[in-house]
Amino acid sequence: MTVKVEMGGEVSPKSKKNLEEEEDERGNWGNQCEFFLSCLGFAVGFGNVWRFPYLCYKNGGAVFLIPYIVMLMCAGLPIFFMELALGQYGSLGPNLIFPEIAPFFGGLGWAMVMISALVSIYYNIIMAWAVFYTFASFSSVLPWSHCNNNFNSDGCYTEEAQMVCTNKSMLYFNNMCLRINHFCGIGNYVEFNETHCMDPNNTNIIKPANEMFKRISASEDYFKNRMLEVTDRTWDDMGSMRWELVGCLALSWLIVAACLAKGVKSSGKVVYFTALFPYVVLIILFIRGITLEGAMRGIEFYIMKPDISKLWELEVWSDAATQIFYSLGSSFGGLITLASYNKFKNNCMRDAILIAFANCSTSVFAGFVIFSILGFLATELGVEVGDVVSSGSGLAFIVYPAAVTRMPFPPLWALLFFLMLITLGLDSQFTMVETVVTAILDQWKHLRAHKMKVVFGTCGVLFILGLTMCLQGGILMFELFNGWSAGISVIICAILEIIVISYVYGIDKFIRHITDDMGIYMPRPLKTYWYTTWSVVTPGVLLVILALSMYNISPAAWGDYIYEDHIQILAWFVCISSVAIIPICTCWVVWKGDVKWNNLWKHTENFCPAQERNARGRGSTGGAKADVFRYTHDNEGFVKEPAEIYPTLQEEKPPLYNNGIDIWGYYSNHM
Repeated sequence: MTVKVEMGGEVSPKSKKNLEEEEDERGNWGNQCEFFLSCLGFAVGFGNVWRFPYLCYKNGGAVFLIPYIVMLMCAGLPIFFMELALGQYGSLGPNLIFPEIAPFFGGLGWAMVMISALVSIYYNIIMAWAVFYTFASFSSVLPWSHCNNNFNSDGCYTEEAQMVCTNKSMLYFNNMCLRINHFCGIGNYVEFNETHCMDPNNTNIIKPANEMFKRISASEDYFKNRMLEVTDRTWDDMGSMRWELVGCLALSWLIVAACLAKGVKSSGKVVYFTALFPYVVLIILFIRGITLEGAMRGIEFYIMKPDISKLWELEVWSDAATQIFYSLGSSFGGLITLASYNKFKNNCMRDAILIAFANCSTSVFAGFVIFSILGFLATELGVEVGDVVSSGSGLAFIVYPAAVTRMPFPPLWALLFFLMLITLGLDSQFTMVETVVTAILDQWKHLRAHKMKVVFGTCGVLFILGLTMCLQGGILMFELFNGWSAGISVIICAILEIIVISYVYGIDKFIRHITDDMGIYMPRPLKTYWYTTWSVVTPGVLLVILALSMYNISPAAWGDYIYEDHIQILAWFVCISSVAIIPICTCWVVWKGDVKWNNLWKHTENFCPAQERNARGRGSTGGAKADVFRYTHDNEGFVKEPAEIYPTLQEEKPPLYNNGIDIWGYYSNHM
């Protein structure tokens, strides 16, 4: 009689229980909807509301959608799906998954984590501003609707107050109506005529009266002189701490920490509100916006005057590529992190396609909302829509607040808008902070038992790092981080990421993991699309984006204030602080010598599904073996049907082997 021993991959009930406990320890999504909404919330952020509409108006209206969709298909969607598939397959955060794919590029994941940390510092400042405005909205008269506040500067004005003075043939200044001679005298000029002032020391210098003093709208005055108190601040004089902003920032971080206290198990429940509430508000604002006088002027200005000639301008394509890339949040490490908590068989390809197009649709819809309100504002002021168009924080905290003051029940519309901004920011902030926390817990697994302490500790450190942005001159630091923490560095990470997956690891193997291992059905046209984009199109587009970004780079600045030379050095330090981790980690791996040179470019055995990796880890550390012995016999009279499987657990009884046969297991069950 001969006995053949086969090593199988099944596990005993006790081993399975241990694997499930480890999965629970790391955390998993409660259901697929939580993952979908978290990814959607991460992708849909401030830029969808305050940047895309401006780019669409600037780059030819509806024509801009052509390069936008082309760049979505060539760069945005391919890398978005790649990151979801990568995280789901390995069930690891970015800091651990890249060392397993190719040790030479092990620092790539930590670079992504660093980018998320840097962005989360200034991102929560925007949240703090929104919280500040939310509290201010609980007032019957919005404080940015007039110039009668103690903080208002002399140049503060409103169109209504100015019109009152104009009807009296007088000029408005410092909340008063002045005759031309008094008005000119404030600037040590004399009256030249009813509309001009003259320098008495040089009669050749004549200025229009409306250019004598710098004017500032009531909403801009509130933003700069009430909330920020930034007037006349420079890098050499950053002023004192704005304790009200510190309180708002602390509240913002407390909300983030509380929602992430139990990882995805808690944040997955919160996203049902934070991801869907912005859509409810956008729909309400849209319905209200299109009923306002002048709304169609704004919408027509936004998208209904296509300029085909814009398609031949390189800047338009550059804007489209940059917007779609940053809007989807690729190469921040967040998508890999979110997908790492997925079930192994989840159809992440379907999710990637739906989320990417939902994100783009949200941007277009938000444009209708914003421009309907800007059209109303332009009509009220008697100016062209182009005169009130803005982007970035200027749109959210200056232009829109000015518009709501002219609506019925202004506090209601202000409150809705700023609550929407808070929820838009929360989803993105959840993912970036979760990326940092996951990196810490994956790297040092013993800290998983103290997850809540790690979350609050991480949020506390990031809060402290953001305090410089709460100084009176803090917006100078904010703009430095806003422009330099995730610009060129993210593009570099994206290029390296797609090269590592497509060329170092192998695009064929990666696609097999998706289709064969994870069981995701991929029709031939889609497989051809992914193969073509991952191997050729997306790397090429990213290289072009990088080249254009480097070519169009401008000095760090805030408005017309160009930062000093030593601050420019600081800006570059912030920029390269993340990508510098990549060569540092490479040098460390080479210096340690744990990995042979020819293996630095090869994946390790730990780049595999989590269950396989965990089972192998237990076998090597003296835990319960996941493998079993399967006995087959050539003596038909001796065979029991069906064949029995005998788990061997090291901690229960050490087996005695003789030429590969478990003697104890064999004789105790067959003699």
